[in-house]
Amino acid sequence: MAFRKIINDPVYGFITLDDPLIYRIISHPWYQRLRRIKQMALSYLVYPGAVHSRLHHSLGAYHLMGLALSELRSKGVAINAEEEQAAKIAILLHDVGHGPFSHALEKVVVEGMDHETLSLMIMEKLNDECGGQLKLAIQIFRNLYHKKFLYQLISGQLDVDRMDYLSRDSFFTGVSEGTIGYDRILKMLTVHQGELMVEEKAIYSIEEFLVSRRLMYWQVYLHKTVLSSEMMLVKLFERAKQLAAAGTPEVVLDDTLSLFLFNRLPGNMADHLDLFCTLDDSDVIAAIKKWSRHPDSILSFLCRSVLDRNLFKLRLQSAPIDASEYDQVLEKVMGQWKIGPADAAFLVFCGEAENSLYNPYNEKINILFRDGKVRDISEVDNALIHQKLSEPVKKFYICSIRLPIEDQGKPAPEFT
Repeated sequence: MAFRKIINDPVYGFITLDDPLIYRIISHPWYQRLRRIKQMALSYLVYPGAVHSRLHHSLGAYHLMGLALSELRSKGVAINAEEEQAAKIAILLHDVGHGPFSHALEKVVVEGMDHETLSLMIMEKLNDECGGQLKLAIQIFRNLYHKKFLYQLISGQLDVDRMDYLSRDSFFTGVSEGTIGYDRILKMLTVHQGELMVEEKAIYSIEEFLVSRRLMYWQVYLHKTVLSSEMMLVKLFERAKQLAAAGTPEVVLDDTLSLFLFNRLPGNMADHLDLFCTLDDSDVIAAIKKWSRHPDSILSFLCRSVLDRNLFKLRLQSAPIDASEYDQVLEKVMGQWKIGPADAAFLVFCGEAENSLYNPYNEKINILFRDGKVRDISEVDNALIHQKLSEPVKKFYICSIRLPIEDQGKPAPEFT
């Protein structure tokens, strides 16, 4: 009897698993850990429904990969069974290296190492456990396989990763602007001269996809309150590291998170993958709850503020924050807390956020026209996504604790 299992997904309906090797990977504890890592970190503090996991997302991307490969094969693109299996495994594991709270704490828990690098290390370890059966998946993941379009489906301007997270994040946040016509885009995929492209009929669907992505970034991923909460999370970890370096007691906890956070593990990261793959959001929450009672007033305040959703006010603007404004707010924080500038910098800080609508100088979205010509999406006639719109949008922010009402009845600077 053929192997077959189904998963009921709220976005796509039934997702079919019909490969014993893929089911073995999904059943592995390192993959199951993704259930305990939220896809959108602290976004649920703004959008309460955004509590879906990394596992949700990876299964959704796996489903879309299957649809994409089936469509390409129906158009005569040569994809054998081994390549199909490898591409599905690669997309299934593309985010397996995410640590607790995903992008919010990337390079904070494990310094100087992004999730892509960790994902590759985990895939290589799983390949050893599976007797080398993931070798082709790793080649595709690293863009070393000669059929480039398989890699482009995993990592590109129009990959199934982006198609799923836009559809899924839109669904769970309730932000309809992120809804995309992924089914039509998949139907319009094709391969020309070894590269992934879309047919001319999909131009408007691609433009909708890119605009939806831009809207989701500024309305959801870089929403001012989401950004505030995630920067507070980063700041509390920076404070914990500072205190630990100074030998402050009760910061370094007797747990796995502290081993990574305070660099207490000898050797290379590859030697500690099994330990890393036990970390999830619950470890961070447990540490924050513990530190919320720490005698250091700044660390405990930051922790309680995140736990209780007493978030800092953040203002986004197109121009850099004026240094005199920052100094003015810093002075008020120092006066309110009776602390010096180094400590006050944990309670008021500046930064920048950036997002591109489309980057034609990176991985292009090529349109294949009926006459055989190929043009970039930003170069088609009457293009909505033209070169000028492709420039990245950068916004600057100042984020601060909520200041009290000033003297003489005038309000403090309003960070809204």
